[in-house]
Amino acid sequence: MRRLLIRTSLLALVFACVALPARVSAQANRPVLVAGRVASGLRVDGRLDEAAWSAADSIENLTTTEPVEGGRPVGRTVVRVLADDGAIVIGVRADDPEPQRITSFARDRDASLQNEDHIRVVLDTYRDGRSGYVFAVNANGARYDALVANQGEGENSDWDGVWEAATQRTPNGWSAEIRIPVKSLLFAQGLAAWGFNIERRVQRLQETARWASPVRNYKVTHVSRAGLLDSLPGFTLGLGLAVRPSLTAGLNRPNVAASTRTDADLSGDITQRLGSNTLASLTVNTDFAETEVDSRRTNLTRFPLFFPEKRTFFVEGADIFDFGLGLGGSTGRGSDVLPFFSRRIGLLAGSEVPLAVGGKVNGRLGRSNFGALVVRTNELDTLPTDNTLGVVRLRQNVLGESSVGAIATFGDPLGRGDSWLVGSDAIYQTSRFRRDKNFLVGVWGVTMDRAGLTGRKSAYGLKIDYPNDLWDIAGTYKLLGDGFDPSLGFLPRRGVQIATLNINFAPRPTQPVLGLNVRRMLHEFQNTLVTDLDGHWESYRVFMAPINWTFESGDRFEFNVVPVGERLVQPFEIADSVLIPPDSYHWNRYRLEGAFAAKRIVSGQLTWWFGDFYSGSLDELSLTSSFKPSPLFIVEVNGTRNVGRLREGRFTQEVIGTRVRVNVSSDLQISSYVQYDNQSENFGTNTRLRWAFSPLGDLFVVYNHNMSTLDPTGSRRWQFDSNQLLVKVQYVFRY
Repeated sequence: MRRLLIRTSLLALVFACVALPARVSAQANRPVLVAGRVASGLRVDGRLDEAAWSAADSIENLTTTEPVEGGRPVGRTVVRVLADDGAIVIGVRADDPEPQRITSFARDRDASLQNEDHIRVVLDTYRDGRSGYVFAVNANGARYDALVANQGEGENSDWDGVWEAATQRTPNGWSAEIRIPVKSLLFAQGLAAWGFNIERRVQRLQETARWASPVRNYKVTHVSRAGLLDSLPGFTLGLGLAVRPSLTAGLNRPNVAASTRTDADLSGDITQRLGSNTLASLTVNTDFAETEVDSRRTNLTRFPLFFPEKRTFFVEGADIFDFGLGLGGSTGRGSDVLPFFSRRIGLLAGSEVPLAVGGKVNGRLGRSNFGALVVRTNELDTLPTDNTLGVVRLRQNVLGESSVGAIATFGDPLGRGDSWLVGSDAIYQTSRFRRDKNFLVGVWGVTMDRAGLTGRKSAYGLKIDYPNDLWDIAGTYKLLGDGFDPSLGFLPRRGVQIATLNINFAPRPTQPVLGLNVRRMLHEFQNTLVTDLDGHWESYRVFMAPINWTFESGDRFEFNVVPVGERLVQPFEIADSVLIPPDSYHWNRYRLEGAFAAKRIVSGQLTWWFGDFYSGSLDELSLTSSFKPSPLFIVEVNGTRNVGRLREGRFTQEVIGTRVRVNVSSDLQISSYVQYDNQSENFGTNTRLRWAFSPLGDLFVVYNHNMSTLDPTGSRRWQFDSNQLLVKVQYVFRY
């Protein structure tokens, strides 16, 4: 493994020598917006009527990337920014020739605004071309925030910062004011300019317009292509201390035989700025009562499902702990391997493990990124969960957009001894390949050990990626040893080699196709082959989409053909009493999928998978739909029904979920999520009220109620299973 780490580091140095010119050109030809000064008495009300706005420098309009690259948008967008020593304030005037047709439904915090009219702002506060913050707001004032993730290809929307936004409808469209305190951000000391970009979406027209780099090959989160927000003042952080006490009280009846118990608990988070670029955090008696429950899903594979991290303490600075390129799932799972997966801490087999105390440091210094996390967990029932767990992550920026790094973890959630992991990764990235294309190469390697483990305890991989608008081509290779089992990681299967080749071609017709106005045609060819360590095949999957058309209306239709193979060396129980014997299986799957554009009051997607499956056939029918009569009231329904007809037996899997949202305002929402699945025969509700009574304070009221069919005779008589009422109030004191 030492040789692997040395080779990885040497490869990063080769990247530095080969691509050195990219570092110089990455800063050239950026558009510049000069920040004005915040006047006393400025109110964040969305009106933009203070004199400071009219006096400030402005972005006079954006340029479209959709439907025409380099075009003029239907409505003008004017952007100004003001700043003082404590905050930046962004003002946007979004004109629309048909303001009565603005598409805006959501009001709740962190709603996905992709399918609504909205404005999205990206800040690169280190100007490193790799990291950043995302802030978005729609015409109703719904707020969304995220961290730039996956080399700018994605966003981590589970991050929540303290900021304000207000909007106003006008006769000519709508306007917005966004105030972001600098205490909510980490940034490089002494920079007078940050990376800055803004994008606007007009949903009914499927129109996207951007300020800097309005090119389809780039996303607004590719911060290396952002413009500059210049003339920023010297920011003042005060003591840099934030204290967030929380009080949680509730009633809990864990099962039908138990009596109702009352409970109250104090918990707290303390953060201390170590300069402008580093944050130290301490959490005591950590409580996650406000975290939303995971959605239930069916699983027709032999491997565990992946659920993302949502807990605030772990999400802060999560982008620094990201490791490697090409670790994503090869067959629809969330990942094939993660050396560090924070859900391994404080969660065990669906149960919450008490967190006694935790500490974290994350930040950036010059071209170095660093993060460290240590947590002490308490015992859960009779399980040996009283342990100390931790991770350290280092990453060094090289060239304009590339990096080389290392990771180490220690500890085991169940107290298994001598548990550790170390690894290294290197990523070469450029957004200037062949002048204006994206290109990435990444290598990584990790090794680990734990008492009682035998076999090959290492893993490594490689990815070459060309993620662009017309052609998106990627190839990956991963080797996961048969003794590789990271205690704080995620690993669905081990002792395998996984190779993928994905080729996507997405032309945009200039003329109707078969009489239809098609916006984009996505032709997908995605291949996965899994073998054991000796090269004998275990699984393969060839995903083909000859038709995946998005129409000018925003509606979509897709048809897929998917040959699949599985070689079972052990019996696989796919459902109760349905046991598939060891053998080699080959079959073809087909999919029909149609989606109605989210701009409609009633929207949704219907998917039907059908065809052969192991020794028989399988039909998978799933529906996601949304009814949005007004921003006040939204109903979402999703359901999946799988019907398998195998030689070994028949089975039916059903999962149904309904979410009702009452959005009184952008600061007060009530949602109730009802779920049922016929495998557990459990009917559960999660009702959650969130009131942001201040930008610094929240009140949560959460009620969980579960029922199940406990009668062993199969009479399907519903009986009480458990319930829980929690009230949590938290407030951040900043000094």
